[in-house]
Amino acid sequence: MPLKLTRHILPLFMTTAYAITGHAQTDSMHISLQQLFDLGTENSLQLSADRLKEQMAYERTQTAHMAKLPDIGIGLKGGFLGQPIVWQNGLSNPSRPQTPDWQQNYAIDFTQPLYQGGRIKYNVRKANIEHEVAILQTATNCADIKLSLLEQYLSLFSLYKQCMVLNRNIDESKRRLKDIRRMEEEGLITNNDVLRSEMQLTENRLSLTETENNIRLVSQQLDILLGLDETLLLIPDTALLGQDFVTESYTEYVNKAFFSDPYIQVLQKQTELAQNNVRIVQAEKMPQLSLTASNTLARPVSRTLADMYNNNWNIGLSVSYSLSSLYKYKHRMNEARRGVMLSRNAEEQQKQHIRTNINAALLKHHEAINRVEALRLSVKQAEENYRIMNNRYLNQLAILTDLLDADNLRLNAELELTTARTRVIYTYYELQRAIGNI
Repeated sequence: MPLKLTRHILPLFMTTAYAITGHAQTDSMHISLQQLFDLGTENSLQLSADRLKEQMAYERTQTAHMAKLPDIGIGLKGGFLGQPIVWQNGLSNPSRPQTPDWQQNYAIDFTQPLYQGGRIKYNVRKANIEHEVAILQTATNCADIKLSLLEQYLSLFSLYKQCMVLNRNIDESKRRLKDIRRMEEEGLITNNDVLRSEMQLTENRLSLTETENNIRLVSQQLDILLGLDETLLLIPDTALLGQDFVTESYTEYVNKAFFSDPYIQVLQKQTELAQNNVRIVQAEKMPQLSLTASNTLARPVSRTLADMYNNNWNIGLSVSYSLSSLYKYKHRMNEARRGVMLSRNAEEQQKQHIRTNINAALLKHHEAINRVEALRLSVKQAEENYRIMNNRYLNQLAILTDLLDADNLRLNAELELTTARTRVIYTYYELQRAIGNI
């Protein structure tokens, strides 16, 4: 769209908005596309939830790192000690030695993992990858939200344009009705044309009211999503219609999408997770080695039950091996390896999906551009057709139905042109979404 035409439309959009706000006693706000994206992502509840998931994933990474640190436990035990009974000859001649009534036990235990077969390392890696997946998932949802906001934002262009055209048609219908009533008084036409013109005027007014209400509804939906006062009437940036959207080749878009699309990166990270899971399963076959140490202070002495404190400490190595892993390992490993294959399959499916999406968006974008060029000519032809029909009707060379049909044809042509212009913008941003550029 030429820049001078864009400058011409902006005041008309603002005039239309002021007319609506004047009826509804509300305020209006001019909002650019960048403001739409910034406010939309800042106030999105879904993205807020995604950020919380990112923070949770980060905390899991820190928890996984903590497994490298030693386990330290403190035990305190105290209680009443019952009377012991001792049999020195089988179960005959029992004796009841003198013992203290209370027992106490204070212990400190220390365990430092030395070798876990890779369990700790791969669990840390798993947590890190899950954190990266959470970040990429946020980026994916952010792009989807921007595209959804853009769709609603572009609908305002068509609605405002419809208001402009209907207001113009109402003014013309009033003038035409005045001429028709004059011609009826002169006996040139019948009252039927007067009634038809009045009906057309009423229909245009009803359509205008419906369109104004739709503008309010779309504005309210966007206001809520953007965190604005929901009574605020939004005015889109008409400069967007005048921008040139240069596209690249299909191959370039596909290559960029494979490299930077957030969702394909999510699937790649999930493949890394599956491969890491294979290593975790492999680690289950490995022994575990830990350094252990403890110190215990107890009363009474456990062997003689003498009422004295006894302190002992020890340090050593602990080795354990799960024999059950020998027969449980096979099926878990098969499952883990098939998980890798499944993740790679999902990657390939997404690559196919990207190719079809880019091709469809690219074709639709070029189609929308061609449609704009064709509709520009249609608008001119519809304007000329209406002018001719209006002159012919005033000269009694055409009936009112032909004039009203020409008027409707002109209205539809102008609305289709605006819709086609917004479609050019939307398909361009669909391409940007497909390559992870919004």
